[in-house]
Amino acid sequence: MNMHTLKYDLPAGMVVFLVALPLCLGIALASGAPLFSGIISGIIGGIVVGMISGSHTSVSGPAAGLAAVVLASIGKLGAFDILLVAISIAGVLQVAMGCLRAGFIANYVPSNVIKGLLAAIGILLILKQIPHAIGYDANNADELSFWQANGENTLSAIANAFAVITPGAVLITLVSMLILVNWDKTPLARLKLFPAPLFVVALGIGMNLLFARYFPALSVEPMHLVDIPPLDVGNLGAYVQLPDLAHFGNHDVWLVAFTIAVVASLETLLNVEAVDKLDPHKRETPPNRELVAQGIGNICAGLLGGLPVTSVIVRSSVNVQSGNRTKASAVLHGVLLLVAVVALSPLLNQIPLAALAAILIVTGYKLAKVSLFRDMYRKGWSQFLPFAITIAAIVFTDLLTGVLVGLFASLFYLMRSHFRNPYSIEQYRMHIGDVIKMELPNQVSFLNKATIKSTLWEIPNGANVLIDASNADYIDNDVLEIIHDFRVVAAERGIRLNVVGLREQYQLSDPIQFVPALDKETRDRLHPQDVLHLLRDGNERFRAGRFTKKYYLDQVDATASGQHPMAVVVNCIDSRTSPEIIFDAGLGDLLTIRIAGNVINRDIIGSLEIAHKLGAKLIVVKGHSRCGAVGLALKDEQAHSVGAITGKIQKAVRQCNCGASHGDAGDAALLEQVTRQNIENSLADIVAGSEFLRGCIARGEMGLVGAYHDIAERTVHFGELVKPDAIDDYRVPVPSVAA
Repeated sequence: MNMHTLKYDLPAGMVVFLVALPLCLGIALASGAPLFSGIISGIIGGIVVGMISGSHTSVSGPAAGLAAVVLASIGKLGAFDILLVAISIAGVLQVAMGCLRAGFIANYVPSNVIKGLLAAIGILLILKQIPHAIGYDANNADELSFWQANGENTLSAIANAFAVITPGAVLITLVSMLILVNWDKTPLARLKLFPAPLFVVALGIGMNLLFARYFPALSVEPMHLVDIPPLDVGNLGAYVQLPDLAHFGNHDVWLVAFTIAVVASLETLLNVEAVDKLDPHKRETPPNRELVAQGIGNICAGLLGGLPVTSVIVRSSVNVQSGNRTKASAVLHGVLLLVAVVALSPLLNQIPLAALAAILIVTGYKLAKVSLFRDMYRKGWSQFLPFAITIAAIVFTDLLTGVLVGLFASLFYLMRSHFRNPYSIEQYRMHIGDVIKMELPNQVSFLNKATIKSTLWEIPNGANVLIDASNADYIDNDVLEIIHDFRVVAAERGIRLNVVGLREQYQLSDPIQFVPALDKETRDRLHPQDVLHLLRDGNERFRAGRFTKKYYLDQVDATASGQHPMAVVVNCIDSRTSPEIIFDAGLGDLLTIRIAGNVINRDIIGSLEIAHKLGAKLIVVKGHSRCGAVGLALKDEQAHSVGAITGKIQKAVRQCNCGASHGDAGDAALLEQVTRQNIENSLADIVAGSEFLRGCIARGEMGLVGAYHDIAERTVHFGELVKPDAIDDYRVPVPSVAA
């Protein structure tokens, strides 16, 4: 036990103890079991489960959710001591479940259901405590189910309570709530060992004593005080029942044990998942260890005469709200329960239930704040409706039933989303024409059959269709049949179909009918303006993050016997400006020439002439923002062989009226101005340096264009294609700034 955290855990444990004490007695009463069986389970849940559990926030004890199960089981088995055998067996089953790692179930409860559970518990705390808060409650059980053991329900109990109001209880409740809400504004908030709930309990006792002496009409009657039966330490056998092990082989005992194990485990896993969300430190409870801890707790409860034990959401949430730091608070609450029944019952029996009601009402409000409902509503109907349905179901039934209803609601929206959005569909333009791509998700079930079929059958005649199953781990046979049938339809309608990425067990024969790589016939049909449009489209996909899948292995096979590039790009050596990536191009699409500052020399002109002979239809000279070579030119850097590059860029520096070594290389606007002018100069050098390329441009066989790549914006800004009648303007460039 860490002394540093004890100042937080001790007061939190005391508050949880004060809340747990009447609940232990009430749940035992509602279960038809001896009153002390509830106290025994509270002690075991605190000390035994608390020490073994890996949770820092969960508090265990007798659960209201099992009260109906226990009551029915006692009636079925005939005696409480026979039920104790079933509880011990249930504990063994829970230990086995933990060892078999069954706690993974908790990971499959959606967040909206967990938040609905917490909000519902908050609402129930408020509704269930209203009768105590106004001084009348005919139901001693404090169970959280809508239908109560006394024949009333939550709403009728509140209505009947308002018919018989105890003014003293109302006054204690109002003063207590006022203190709890404003506690942080008082000097007492600095005392970590004296938390607000403990002060409220002490104040409630003091106020009721004052009422009894000076204002008898306001005095709270004994039936609305905590009621711990007196304990005779010398006759413990009268309070503790032991299991009748002669019934160990009874079939009904094992059936009850299995029921308790399943219900207690589910309730525990749900509760620890919910409480972990309340934990301000966001620590995670090991679910399998928790099942083992609960199992050992139930073995002890069965052997010592206690009720079944689970993690309890009310006590756990009070624990978190009281500022606990470690599981020591849960253990301390169990120790205090033990001490209380042995020595403190006279003092504790003076606590008004109204003071405890105030603590639980404020806790309930913190669990069900208006802001929680607003945040869930903003997330959309698919999140909000399961959240709201979970709340309503828990409030009007019980915790376990309500969570199951919420899970079904969440599952409905999951299936609805799966049915409506089983794939992504995208249409993009490539050099081979428009391609319609359908990408299948990880799991493709029969629910997707109708939408996939309708989408495929609506594809226009003559289209290129790509069905990509690379991400699909499972494809239902019904969907595979749809794809197989579509191949027949596609052949009749002139649709070229590719099916890629299918796992071996799903493979269809001859699934590839086109490859996204340029062939000679397709490339020869392209004009320079067409190639420019394709590059712009590719850059738009890059800018938006919508890259086409390249299928490089297929492209390697398709281009192994020869290449048919559509463009050649003169590009700077900058590592951030690779043309194949910036233009979302595949293997064989582009020829690239990399040289610092995208300057032109005789070798590069020779490479451009070769590019034409390889069939390229467009020359792109691409500069970029924050170009290092341009920056060095502005600094007039000439060292070693750098001058071979910067010397050519100096022409652009002079044209922009910032002489060598006079420009500021850190000025982004100046860098861009010189870079754009340098692009124009490179275009002019190409035109002036090659009579062969001039002729190609004049005849429209090849296009020439400048481009400026803004790295930060991921965008390439193209200029206008050099027109045949404007070639002479480029042969002798005039001082100007490129647009």
